[in-house]
Amino acid sequence: MKNSLTMRTEASYSLNFLIYIQNIYFNHCLNREEEYKFPYFPQQTIAFKEEFELNYRKLWHQVAKRIAKHHINDPKIFYKEKDIIFQELFITSDESLKKYEDLYHTFKVWWDSFAGRFSIERSTDERGQKLYWELAKLLEQNGKEPEKELNISIIYDEYLFSEIQKYSYFNIVPINDFYVNYRELPKKLLESVD
Repeated sequence: MKNSLTMRTEASYSLNFLIYIQNIYFNHCLNREEEYKFPYFPQQTIAFKEEFELNYRKLWHQVAKRIAKHHINDPKIFYKEKDIIFQELFITSDESLKKYEDLYHTFKVWWDSFAGRFSIERSTDERGQKLYWELAKLLEQNGKEPEKELNISIIYDEYLFSEIQKYSYFNIVPINDFYVNYRELPKKLLESVD
């Protein structure tokens, strides 16, 4: 059988922004400095909705599902539908909206810099090549022929609120999995090629 695997890896705008917000929320709820996550804003008090975690899980799933449908949806969500994130996760007020806009712009400045999206994607380049060949070999060993492109959306940190759902030909992978959990990664990706 000929290798017909095509694989796209890219850092997701929307999912990484949601991770950014998740980490701010997590830091806000923590009292242990050694467990803080990036970004850490000690002076920032943000008015999260009381049902933040439930709304976050629902929003995460909606965003991931749309990106799984077509990767072009990712920048659309981030640039044109950013208000949905505010409405779902933050208490509605002028002050809260201002803080959310500051948060959005802070993320965007980081994301558009070499330290943001570029670094996230480059940090997985070499491992991504290795992953491609290991996955192609697994597909061949299992007699599987991919029907379409496999999309991998890289996130800079772990998703904390539950397991990441599985999607057909789409995976959300934290950078950590490319290094610390690499042994399981090819098998995990194989499951999404159905």
